[in-house]
Amino acid sequence: MAIRMIRLEGDPVLREVAKPVPEITKNVLKLLDDMAETMYDAEGVGLAAPQVGISKRIIVIDCGDGLIEMINPEILEKSGEQTGPEGCLSIPGLTAEVKRANYVKAKGLNRYGEEIIVEGEGLKARCLQHEIDHLNGVLFTDYLNPLDILKKRQPSER
Repeated sequence: MAIRMIRLEGDPVLREVAKPVPEITKNVLKLLDDMAETMYDAEGVGLAAPQVGISKRIIVIDCGDGLIEMINPEILEKSGEQTGPEGCLSIPGLTAEVKRANYVKAKGLNRYGEEIIVEGEGLKARCLQHEIDHLNGVLFTDYLNPLDILKKRQPSER
């Protein structure tokens, strides 16, 4: 396993629509391992492959109840509403209140190629939405008013 460099806002890979994973290879398994190690090292609760420079549809999350790995994830259902603080390992130092669905049901493949269904409320739902957004080139700041983002940034980041 290895800690990978987290790509920062402005890196073009963060705005690409990630490509589906056609088959689970040794490289995909290594990427899953590296992503988990990178996420834990950065003290994050989720990480998408584009954040480590790989434009593939792979995410890892751990919102306190254990590691979840998903390959080619997609959201099947969303309901309810929550507004809460959100940040991103690719946008260090910026957090903001973001409105998301409170419940999410997603499906994808695990590392063994088996279809899994992941359901979550609250933080877990937020994590799933945030990481799957990364696979579509969407950052949490896209949900915010640009003027609010400017006000929250440090003067040196403007």
